[in-house]
Amino acid sequence: MKKVLIIVAIFCALKANAQDYLITFAGTGASSSVNTIKVENLTAGTSLALNGNDILHLTEIITDINPVEKEQSSGMKIYPNPMMDNSTVEIFPPVAGDAIIAVYDITGKLVTQIHNYLENNRQEFKLSGTKNGFYLINVTGNNYQISGKLQCNGKSNGTISIEKVNNNIKTVDEKISKMDYKGVQSTVDMTYSTGDRLKLTGISGKYTTIIVDVPTTSKVVTFTFIDCTDGDGNNYPVIQIGTGKCSPQIWMAENLKTTKFKDGTTPIPNVTENAAWGVLSAPAYCCYNNETAYKTIYGALYNWYTVSTGNLCPTGWHVPTDAEWTTLTTYFLGGESVAGGKLKETGTVHWTSPNTGATNETGFTALPGGYRSPDGGFCCIGIYGKWWSVSEPDATYAWVRYLGNSSSDISRSLFNKNYGLSVRCLKD
Repeated sequence: MKKVLIIVAIFCALKANAQDYLITFAGTGASSSVNTIKVENLTAGTSLALNGNDILHLTEIITDINPVEKEQSSGMKIYPNPMMDNSTVEIFPPVAGDAIIAVYDITGKLVTQIHNYLENNRQEFKLSGTKNGFYLINVTGNNYQISGKLQCNGKSNGTISIEKVNNNIKTVDEKISKMDYKGVQSTVDMTYSTGDRLKLTGISGKYTTIIVDVPTTSKVVTFTFIDCTDGDGNNYPVIQIGTGKCSPQIWMAENLKTTKFKDGTTPIPNVTENAAWGVLSAPAYCCYNNETAYKTIYGALYNWYTVSTGNLCPTGWHVPTDAEWTTLTTYFLGGESVAGGKLKETGTVHWTSPNTGATNETGFTALPGGYRSPDGGFCCIGIYGKWWSVSEPDATYAWVRYLGNSSSDISRSLFNKNYGLSVRCLKD
């Protein structure tokens, strides 16, 4: 009887602490429908993709750890939860060694168990064959115990099975292009911890809108779709940043890469020669190291004379002023000392390590496109991202904002107009 009460108490505690949220999606603005959504958990580093009519089911990571000796990196993830036919159990033991993985039903009856050697890292087990009901999964090892609750909505009458899958847990990163847009509505599970920051990218035809959110309840997320198409016909994702007394700003969420002005017919000269670049007093662009492959990811580099034409950004958009950059970094993001980290893409895929302070909590996804000096030389892709403003204090210099891989700051400085720098456009 004592054992049953202990099991029931654990069930109650886990149920009280767990959070499950259902997120649905809608569109407004240039499109009222949503084709696909990419969901990125910026905190956990995982991602998945949904059809536009799917429901995102955020299932909180369920852990209840009672180690004899304090450990900081142990726990359990169970997903999907509730399950139908099978579920995955990720175990994070605090120490390596032999352990017993046991499954109990709601009455405290042991329904199955296995004995396994667990490494001191993540291990993945597949659980199948459970009948409809509630279960407790308990791992007992060397001076530690980890418990998690599982709900099963399946109809299996078979024998419960626990099978070790592998020791390498991979991020779910489905290709949106391969999804069936016409599929019926389904619920897609994603593990979630309270406070995790999600980057939600909604796509509807040529329109893409990004929302960054920390869910605390079930709700409908509405993407406001806005046209952002440059002179080459490239379509850009957009992100709204800022609340309060000042009107929110709507930014491009990628660096500009057009080779034509916004009329779509007037080309921007592509200047590759170093000597020619440094003496320009007219519009020009280039790709980093004069290699077009860089432009796809990092955008193009433009001199200030291109920026100053007023015809570079898509129709309805403009190169920001120095004051508009200040509104972003100081008023909306809390000051230059922290704003850089809030703007930078996380990880070290594009930024060189350590990418200090990067959270991308704005969804701006700043990338380090490097720059071209007035002498024509290229430098520092992966290390610096530098963006023009349209503001000029004199005939030689203009205001610039830049980010680095080893700081969470965003800096403001004057640059010679013959530099080649990145551009982000702002909605009129």
